[in-house]
Amino acid sequence: MTNGQIFLYETMGTAMLLLLGCGVVATAILIKSKGLGGGWLLINFGWGLGVFAGVYVAFPTSAHLNPAVTIAQLVLGKIDFGQALVYWAAEFLGAFIGAVLCWLAFKDHFDQEEDPGAKLGVFSTGPAIRNLPWNLVTEVIATFVLIFVILMSGGTPDKLGPLFVAFLVVGIGASLGGPTGYAINPARDLGPRIAHAILPIRGKGSSDWGYSWVPIVGPLVGAVLAALLFKVLDTPTLFAVFNPKTS
Repeated sequence: MTNGQIFLYETMGTAMLLLLGCGVVATAILIKSKGLGGGWLLINFGWGLGVFAGVYVAFPTSAHLNPAVTIAQLVLGKIDFGQALVYWAAEFLGAFIGAVLCWLAFKDHFDQEEDPGAKLGVFSTGPAIRNLPWNLVTEVIATFVLIFVILMSGGTPDKLGPLFVAFLVVGIGASLGGPTGYAINPARDLGPRIAHAILPIRGKGSSDWGYSWVPIVGPLVGAVLAALLFKVLDTPTLFAVFNPKTS
């Protein structure tokens, strides 16, 4: 794939992911939505199916859709730094575009919603209990699970199948998403947070930039740790020790 193709597919795939992901949150929490009160599991499944759709759209480029996936591939030597920059640019742009499209789809509901926190919650994550060091730990752990399971199950998402990754995201949300809203993806949080900051959303309030570094740093650290552990486990010597019959 050329860098231009990578940029195009990853932008489109990440935009699809964020349109559906932010859309399910809007459906569940914005006033007068037909899905108002749908609950946490609806949001989890909506994000999982957003991943499912996004992976199909970006399938030709291995569907990273997430700077954490990209940095794991960089650590493992699957891509070079130049390609990583292209992936990252596309992921952040796609996330921004998806969030803007969500706002357009729910414009009337944003206008009538009086709670600024609900409006921000459609776009970006936030902690249930604000304790930034521990919020960071949660994001590291949750992203480690995402990346490590993907790697241990056969590599990048194109070798796993979109449905597997979708259910993995649902499982992480159901199990580890409660403390922080499980960003597990820096682009998923930063792109929409920027959209929230610049869009003319009536009564939107703060974009909470004081928290914004947590869903960026946490997923990147978790991804690097997952990739490093996988790299150790994937060495021929260690594989031979634990799998003597296949060595």
